[in-house]
Amino acid sequence: MSIFTYYFLTILALQSFLGRGLAQEPAAHDPSIHAGAGLKKELIAGITEADFLKLGDAPKSVKLTLVAAFTPANYGMNFNGYSHGKATYIIPAGWSVEVTFINPSPVPHSAIVVEREMIRKVQVGEPAFKGASTPKPVTGMSTSKAVFSFVAGEPGDYAFACGFPTHATAGHWVALQISAEAKAASLKLGDAPAVEAK
Repeated sequence: MSIFTYYFLTILALQSFLGRGLAQEPAAHDPSIHAGAGLKKELIAGITEADFLKLGDAPKSVKLTLVAAFTPANYGMNFNGYSHGKATYIIPAGWSVEVTFINPSPVPHSAIVVEREMIRKVQVGEPAFKGASTPKPVTGMSTSKAVFSFVAGEPGDYAFACGFPTHATAGHWVALQISAEAKAASLKLGDAPAVEAK
């Protein structure tokens, strides 16, 4: 399937999802319309901020939960309610990372670790590290979940991005910083101070 077809299907899905026709104004002008329609809420029941980052069972390991469409923010194109890099995961280099990705929405989303500059691309490319994505990130998945694992390799600035074409460029990404200096994993949400994994 071509990039154009994916883009067109994404637009149609979002318009249908938001209850809009092709000729109407964008949903941004109507605060009563939000991306919460059609969510399979049982997939995310009980998930709180405390689940976003936890220490793993083994030394030097962490478990992350990334929920697409967790809130209506950015038309549901968010992870845990954050988009445009406004949340930052800081992981020490060499640590093992297990990610549980959940998409309760009927709109397809995915999660893939990419170098930060790739978020400007229509298609974000291959994962920056072996195993660092949901299955078939370009196709995405709806109302389901997946688990993937990777080792935080080369220090630098990365992103957890939605791999569905155009979603990352629309802000569906959060920052991932792999640090050679950090001694513990932490998460910074918005303007709040970073909090270490427990």
